[in-house]
Amino acid sequence: MRLKGKTALVTAAGQGIGQAAVMALAAEGAQVWATDVNEKLLAAYEGVANVKALPLNVLDKAAIQALIAGMPQIDVLFNCAGVVHNGSIEAATDDDLDFAFNLNVRAQFWAIQAALPRMLTNTSPTGSQGWGSIINMASVCGSLKGLPNRCVYGTTKAAVVGLTKSVAADYVARGIRCNAIAPGTVDTPSLHDRINANADPVAARAAFVARQPMGRLAQAHEIVPIVVYLAGDESAFATGQVYSVDGGMTI
Repeated sequence: MRLKGKTALVTAAGQGIGQAAVMALAAEGAQVWATDVNEKLLAAYEGVANVKALPLNVLDKAAIQALIAGMPQIDVLFNCAGVVHNGSIEAATDDDLDFAFNLNVRAQFWAIQAALPRMLTNTSPTGSQGWGSIINMASVCGSLKGLPNRCVYGTTKAAVVGLTKSVAADYVARGIRCNAIAPGTVDTPSLHDRINANADPVAARAAFVARQPMGRLAQAHEIVPIVVYLAGDESAFATGQVYSVDGGMTI
C-alpha cells in the first residue's frame, strides 16, 4: 500500500491506460478520483474500493477548476486525456491543430494550474510545506521520435514535454514534481477505433505491430507501473523527466 493517504486525480479514466492507472493506484491504497467525458464508461467503477468516478470534460476549464476545488486534497495528478491525429502536415487543417492542442496540451495546462495551489499547501513526508506529483501523458512520438503521418500529434506531444519540464523547473524547490510518460503503441480501445477506421483493418494493425521492435503492441497494464512509481514518495528525487515505455522504439 505504497500510496495510502494520497489522493489522485486521473483524466480519461474510462478505458485504456487511464483505467489501468486508476486500478493500479487504488490497489496501492490511493483514493482515486476517476474522471472521463463518457459517463457510461465510468459505470465500471461501481463498487470498486478507493475509487470515486465523476464525469469531466477536460476541454471545459471551469469544470476542471470546480472539480479540483471540490476534492478534499490532491497529491497526484495524472493528465491522461488525449487524441491522436493521423496525417502529414499537408493533410492537417487548422481545426485539427486547434483541437489537438486543446485536448493534448491546453487541458493539461488547465489541470496543472488548478492543482498547483492545492499541492503547494500539502505537507511533505519530511514535514515541509508543498508536496505533489504531476504526471503528464506524452508519447514516444514527439520530441523523442518522429513517426510518419503523425504531424499534429507529434507536435502536441512535444509541447507536453516542454510543459512538463517548465513546470518541473519552476516548482522543483517547492515540493512539486512534474514528469511525463512516453508510451509506444498500446493496445487500447482508442487504437482499435483508429485501426477499424482503415479500409483494411488487418493491414493497419499489422503496420502498428511492425513498428514495434518487440514485434507486439503494449498492454495498458505494462505502462502504469511507472505511473504508480511517480505517484509515490519513492520517486521523490525524480522530476522534469520523460519516461519512455516503448518496447524499444527509441533504442
